[in-house]
Amino acid sequence: MNWTWFHKLGSPKWFYEIGGRWLPWFGWAAAILLLVGTVWGLAFAPQDYQQGNSFRIIYIHVPAAFLAQSIYVMLAAAGLVGLVWKMKLADVALQQAAPIGAWMSFIALLTGAVWGKPTWGAWWVWDARLTSMLILLFLYFGIIALGQAISNRDSAAKACAVLAIVGVVNIPIIKYSVEWWNTLHQPATFKITEKPAMPAEMWLPLLVMVLGFYCFFAAVLIMRMRLEVLRREARASWAKAEVRALVEKHA
Repeated sequence: MNWTWFHKLGSPKWFYEIGGRWLPWFGWAAAILLLVGTVWGLAFAPQDYQQGNSFRIIYIHVPAAFLAQSIYVMLAAAGLVGLVWKMKLADVALQQAAPIGAWMSFIALLTGAVWGKPTWGAWWVWDARLTSMLILLFLYFGIIALGQAISNRDSAAKACAVLAIVGVVNIPIIKYSVEWWNTLHQPATFKITEKPAMPAEMWLPLLVMVLGFYCFFAAVLIMRMRLEVLRREARASWAKAEVRALVEKHA
């Protein structure tokens, strides 16, 4: 098996160049998918027979929850790559993805509270799913805080990687909490590997929104990583040339 592509990913210069090519594609895809999914879900999807129009918050809540969990799995994978193969770009990905994951966790919790008020009659309950999602948010905060508190870059990278790997045990707890415990939170109505428990008129716009959220994440992550790569490689000749080109372009 040819692993050249894997080793290329460890090159800041190569990532900066290829990331610049990918960025417009992910950006336009995110804009189109989110626009289509939002209009489709909020304006054209039918009402839920029990919850009425309040169910429409699902088009924000579910993609945000999906993405929050996926990002943390990515952090754990990046942490493992950083510890085993010593790829500095893995630490860049981990550090730059963590704030996005924290925001997605916060959005998932906030929209869940808004959805829970008319459904359960309370903004918050110490439900297994809600509590494990709150723990996920705290794990993101922990990684962000570690990265900023430790001045030595290598030590900070190792500490964040270890926390990301250890904390990934919370992901299956989030996923299976509604099956392992008696919770107020309903079982998943939308699964990638199974037939959805909702009609196509409802889950198709949800699928579009999920794809839009993932494209949005990819675009924002690439932007953040490219900026961080320039900052870390500021002494390299290629980075200096790139900075000069950017200054001249926007002068």
